Amino acid sequence: MQLAGSVAVITGGASGLGAATARLFAGAGARLALWDLNAEAGNALAAEFGSNGVFVKTDVTSSADVQRALTQVQEQFGSIHIVINCAGIATAERVIGRQGPLPLERFAQVIQINLIGTFNVIRLAAVLMMQNPPNAEGERGVIINTASVAAFEGQIGQPAYAASKAAVAGMTLPIAREFASHGIRVVAIAPGVFDTPMVAGLTEPARQALSAAMPFPKRLGRPDEYAALARHIVENVMLNGETIRLDGALRMGPR
Repeated sequence: MQLAGSVAVITGGASGLGAATARLFAGAGARLALWDLNAEAGNALAAEFGSNGVFVKTDVTSSADVQRALTQVQEQFGSIHIVINCAGIATAERVIGRQGPLPLERFAQVIQINLIGTFNVIRLAAVLMMQNPPNAEGERGVIINTASVAAFEGQIGQPAYAASKAAVAGMTLPIAREFASHGIRVVAIAPGVFDTPMVAGLTEPARQALSAAMPFPKRLGRPDEYAALARHIVENVMLNGETIRLDGALRMGPR
């Protein structure tokens, strides 16, 4: 699928991986709908794209919110061809911490946003994608999910995050198989340690330690590198049903 002229919805689009993807896609001629809870950052970024960008404040865990946002995008741009699921949160909490067992609601919140939010967007956006006329390759849409290397090598303190991202990776293939007859591809990216707002609060020694753990390159990943892979997935019709690690050969230790 070509980016030029396509309409892309990017959740978590106001910052980090989502914002970098939005800028790259806009430069390639796509029209962008940015979904996020940060209205100030989202509106500022959408303004960079002029009439080809719109921000919609959206809670991805809410069916009503996502349906409303999809309707707004469809009314403004006519259709939806691409969805990039970047919305998510990361926590660092042990199952048994100093205050006792991890409160169940905090575990559930991570699952709700990272997993159920991703699924909620997929299930509602796909209905609209199925209405698109197929292109020359028979494609009607492309969905990209964001997993994590934590899905495979979750560290101590990541039970909720690792579980949510493993589930995102796990549902990618069965959804790709289901949507294949409709010409909709589904792929997941599993980033390693990237320089995003999630790690921005770390101390410089901690950031240096993370960089030193990378086999090559010896640095944190850049959001534009995630964006570049997302673009390639969109444009390469043979990529489907796969979870692609983007991690500089990093394999996470236990802590």
